[in-house]
Amino acid sequence: MGSKERFHWQSHNVKQSGVDDMVLLPQITEDAIAANLRKRFMDDYIFVPWAKAGGGQQMPYFTDREIDLYQGAAQYENPPHIYALTDNMYRNMLIDCENQCVIISGESGAGKTVAAKYIMGYISKVSGGGEKVQHVKDIILQSNPLLEAFGNAKTVRNNNSSRFGKYFEIQFSRGGEPDGGKISNFLLEKSRVVMQNENERNFHIYYQLLEGASQEQRQNLGLMTPDYYYYLNQSDTYQVDGTDDRSDFGETLSAMQVIGIPPSIQQLVLQLVAGILHLGNISFCEDGNYARVESVDLLAFPAYLLGIDSGRLQEKLTSRKMDSRWGGRSESIDVTLNVEQAAYTRDALAKGLYARLFDFLVEAINRAMQKPQEEYSIGVLDIYGFEIFQKNGFEQFCINFVNEKLQQIFIELTLKAEQEEYVQEGIRWTPIQYFNNKVVCDLIENKLSPPGIMSVLDDVCATMHATGGGADQTLLQKLQAAVGTHEHFNSWSAGFVIHHYAGKVSYDVSGFCERNRDVLFSDLIELMQTSEQAFLRMLFPEKLDGDKKGRPSTAGSKIKKQANDLVATLMRCTPHYIRCIKPNETKRPRDWEENRVKHQVEYLGLKENIRVRRAGFAYRRQFAKFLQRYAILTPETWPRWRGDERQGVQHLLRAVNMEPDQYQMGSTKVFVKNPES
Repeated sequence: MGSKERFHWQSHNVKQSGVDDMVLLPQITEDAIAANLRKRFMDDYIFVPWAKAGGGQQMPYFTDREIDLYQGAAQYENPPHIYALTDNMYRNMLIDCENQCVIISGESGAGKTVAAKYIMGYISKVSGGGEKVQHVKDIILQSNPLLEAFGNAKTVRNNNSSRFGKYFEIQFSRGGEPDGGKISNFLLEKSRVVMQNENERNFHIYYQLLEGASQEQRQNLGLMTPDYYYYLNQSDTYQVDGTDDRSDFGETLSAMQVIGIPPSIQQLVLQLVAGILHLGNISFCEDGNYARVESVDLLAFPAYLLGIDSGRLQEKLTSRKMDSRWGGRSESIDVTLNVEQAAYTRDALAKGLYARLFDFLVEAINRAMQKPQEEYSIGVLDIYGFEIFQKNGFEQFCINFVNEKLQQIFIELTLKAEQEEYVQEGIRWTPIQYFNNKVVCDLIENKLSPPGIMSVLDDVCATMHATGGGADQTLLQKLQAAVGTHEHFNSWSAGFVIHHYAGKVSYDVSGFCERNRDVLFSDLIELMQTSEQAFLRMLFPEKLDGDKKGRPSTAGSKIKKQANDLVATLMRCTPHYIRCIKPNETKRPRDWEENRVKHQVEYLGLKENIRVRRAGFAYRRQFAKFLQRYAILTPETWPRWRGDERQGVQHLLRAVNMEPDQYQMGSTKVFVKNPES
């Protein structure tokens, strides 16, 4: 492909495709926005300010040529691009000495993770630095294939779906060199380890290992074809179009190397992955109401890979220690499990092992990038999109809660705060109406009066017995009593409905209480602490003796805390947004499903945001900061203005002949309509 054709989108003599900036649309309606996005998507102009339309194809305009084009350029000089936004963040961080963050949101498969990769790649290219900085850049870039191998999977909607959320903070020196970083991860979809729906896969690493392992590894780890393993064969899907598991395995190993995980530990990581697969093949049968292991032969290999005794593994999968209190005394008794409970215990162990392994990898990346003190940072948030499936369970509830919180930040900072600031500063302004989703967040997370869904769920979990058969029905009754009359809540026979900002979602409560309680029984922790492998023992650092006071923490309370901590972190930064829009469900280029796009345009609030931007001011600065930044433009203001700051700003604006309708003076800040002014 010739360079002229390849870069047609940026040349000045090609046809205009819709409008670059949707603030300039003649009419701001959902139909007009969708039509403009469609026009640009069909012409391969996938960016507009605020949004990006993804859709299956590899785009040619992410080369070094584009990096040169956008580096240090004013935003209005070139077509909209993810590099323009990244360059703007980077310059603002250095000039204003303020931390920046970008919140990337959109549905599963809309292109969020790809957008995050381009942001990191751009920063890596445009920032300088010696050998140490280069090493940090390598880690930042190599963390992607590693976390994707262990945290991504094929789903019905996306062949490389992130099944965890991450906030990646790239830390900079005062000179703008990336010299450190930190990843916070949340909401790993542990249930995928033990069960997948039709046409979906487990995490990529399993298939990479089975495809890419050497002959010696195959022998040592007892590797077979994927259909042999219960944890992989339930969905009957093993290959993914366009994915080469064998070559990806090589990338995963070299990423571990770059991050500083030594070969001996790499082997133990893979041994644990194989151990989980073999663990899943242990099945149980009824023996007079009790469970026994169906084929004792299948115990030996997982026990060997995990470095534990096979007899003890059998015992812990089929019985459990329970504390019994009577007459003021407490004693431990062994309770024999039935088949369902034994399978649940096996799966709990597999999920616990995998989640701890994932946390270990994130921690290894963080250790490799750690710096003694933080100076400046750019944070990139790449998190699950809003999820609505045929059957929505506890995981979807948590994911959609976090998305609801992020939408709240977006509303707070772009619609609410923006309009409030105009009022405070005395700017002439006509208010714009919008839906504030705080009411939905409160429905989910309120502590009291009325208690939110999470509080009710935690109360039910605190009193439930060993397994949660009847607990889910109790939850439904208690929810009906607590929030049954809430305008954004309804219940149905098997669960409840929440009216989220992105639409109504029906949640099936079966398994809610078990998944919220999320306990790994102390028997299993004790068992893993007897492993011959120091690596495995290190993954289970708990001290189990001593009375536990208070309620154990639940998955719901954990994610609520993480979500609120994340919001606090984001609120301390200057925020930027990328809204990814998914044009189709076919994953094919140039397929456009109008109704799906319109629905996303509506719930992402694009119309309201464009209206606020059109009526509002793209740039605002306190008088002193404005004078400091533009002092060089006139002899009177250079090196410093000696009079009243407000008058100094007015002097500068007159000196550059800015039209009076292009700006307004507030009480402490100047507001300018267009960035190019």
